Amino acid sequence: MTDIGVRALRQGVRRGAGRIGAATPPGRDRAVDALRAAAVLGVVLGHWLVTALVSDGRALRTASPLHHMPWLTPVSWMFQTLAVFFLVGGHVATRGHASARARGIPYRQWLTARLSRLFKPVAAVLTLWTVAAVALLLSGTEYGTVRTLVKLALSPLWFLVVFAGLTAATPLLTRLNPLWPLAVVLHVDLLRFGLGGPAWLGWVNVAAAWAVPYTLGAAWTRGELERRRAGWVLLGAGAAATAALVAWAGYPASMVGVPGEGVSNLDPPTLAVVTFGLAQCGLALLLRERLRRAMRRPVAWAAVALVNLSAMTVFLWHQTALMATTATGLLAGRLPGLHTPPDGLGWVGFRLLWLPVFALALAACWAAFRSFERGGGGRGRRSRVVRAHRPSGRGAAAKARHV
Repeated sequence: MTDIGVRALRQGVRRGAGRIGAATPPGRDRAVDALRAAAVLGVVLGHWLVTALVSDGRALRTASPLHHMPWLTPVSWMFQTLAVFFLVGGHVATRGHASARARGIPYRQWLTARLSRLFKPVAAVLTLWTVAAVALLLSGTEYGTVRTLVKLALSPLWFLVVFAGLTAATPLLTRLNPLWPLAVVLHVDLLRFGLGGPAWLGWVNVAAAWAVPYTLGAAWTRGELERRRAGWVLLGAGAAATAALVAWAGYPASMVGVPGEGVSNLDPPTLAVVTFGLAQCGLALLLRERLRRAMRRPVAWAAVALVNLSAMTVFLWHQTALMATTATGLLAGRLPGLHTPPDGLGWVGFRLLWLPVFALALAACWAAFRSFERGGGGRGRRSRVVRAHRPSGRGAAAKARHV
């Protein structure tokens, strides 16, 4: 590209960023959107780095580099960002519910609007993978391969079910102290790990564990987490508790599931992943002011705003992008970092080189399916995924506005 082309591209980017900035309400708390974008992209990159589809003859099976290279465990600490997403989700939902009540909007109407924005994009994923699964089976693809692909593609849906349940319970969770769901997780783990209780008890933690950061988000709305001391307490106590649980209580160090390990910190959630999430939430709260300053830069804010406008599309389709790249690559043979076992540094290097290809495949999915997130693509309809949030004062309930 020539210097003239580069300058034209930069000018176009700056103009576009300026338009997005001009369309943003002045009182919007951009740190909220920055945290949401970081949480979504963290999950995407984490899955792309620790999920391998190994070609074994005619079949594809899943494998994890964390099983072969345990020293990569810190990767799971960096990219397992679900607690931050639930923190932001609890903050946004409780503010939105308070705003709706102030404007006389019934709970049912408020909930229907929020859940429709969550689940409309799901219809496209379910439809495509139902058709794809039937087509693969009819073409003679092994059942095990089809099961692996469908399970990976639909794995993000568990998160939506939990998030929707917590959203529906927002009026009950608005004033709930996060210590209550934390106590539930603690007692469930004591029963199943310490006293030999039944394994199914762990599934109680699916709701209780993620209710902890969600109710922290409600505390943020109430203005109880505005002081930096709150962030430091969460970060320090959460990190110390997690280290103790891993070092002395036998919890896995990885914050994602690793094939072959007897216990997973995520499936179902354990006390360790909750305390780790508390540390993440503390760090997120401490970074708010820096993020607000960073989001004053037009290009940085434009990038964050665009991720938020398509957050559900990115989240729902990133695994499909990974699998589409893997399946297409099989036409060229067994490619390193894509179809080979994740058992060495060579695989890590090649996988990093594949990340831009996954991103391109995800961009294609985004172009094809983003209209579902924006209400079916109707002309003139504006996205309601990104909302306006003002920095919270105690008891404040700002009116939500569109970007």
